[in-house]
Amino acid sequence: MTPILSPTDLASLSTMPNFIVVDARNSADPKKVFEDGHLEGAVFVDPNLELADIKENLAEGGRHPLPEVEEFCKVLGKLGIGPDSHVVVYDDQKGANSAARFWWMLRALGHSKIQVLEGGIQAAIAVNFPLKKGESSNNPVEPYPASEWALPIASLEEVAQKAENPDFTVIDVRSAERYRGEQEPIDLIAGHIPGAINIPLTENMDDQGRFLSKDILHQKYSPLLKDHDRVIVHCGSGVSACHTLLAMDYAGLAIPALYVGSWSEWSRNNMPIGKSNQP
Repeated sequence: MTPILSPTDLASLSTMPNFIVVDARNSADPKKVFEDGHLEGAVFVDPNLELADIKENLAEGGRHPLPEVEEFCKVLGKLGIGPDSHVVVYDDQKGANSAARFWWMLRALGHSKIQVLEGGIQAAIAVNFPLKKGESSNNPVEPYPASEWALPIASLEEVAQKAENPDFTVIDVRSAERYRGEQEPIDLIAGHIPGAINIPLTENMDDQGRFLSKDILHQKYSPLLKDHDRVIVHCGSGVSACHTLLAMDYAGLAIPALYVGSWSEWSRNNMPIGKSNQP
């Protein structure tokens, strides 16, 4: 199953049994945004409360550390998602935000029937998919039966050890301006992890915000993923990096390690800071 779903295909799938659409839009008040209007039949997930376990001290895991597997499995059960569910998730950032994070988390539990709606809610609206207001109409099931994250995850210590090792590749998917340290709109310090290379996630998409073809993405990333066990991908807080992991999977490539803490953790732990062009 391709990890990307065209909005024109959504309607034909929405009446199938075990089909669940998840609204993962992030905002200051995501529940209100959902209740003000969502794709018909969608269930609501809170990206900050249910897709992360945010600590008071952001140096501990960054801005969006992963929740415990057990807690996420409870969230999935509340949403009605079980091992047989065909899940489609969307956000309003063309899939580059919490939709990709939700995709990665479900894949990391071993769930294969999970797709991201290409172009997000805007693309579904553009093809006249119906909207609905009000609360999420969940049909809860038992917590999802999983006990560990099955996809590779890198720690701060591992990144520090490998970033400047020529045998490993650390990919920073933030904008070139943030990577070079010219601006930092979110975290406390501008710059990048020394040794990391910069491939902005926007390079996964065309001018309309749609994914490039599988062949183009394969050509782009396959030289870096000859040994995917030696690749680590990060962003600002472990959310938008999942968009690049999604692009790699869409291209038919193995999914490398995610550094969940990302720049938000690294920059708060007195780690070395790079402020230059590509190393």
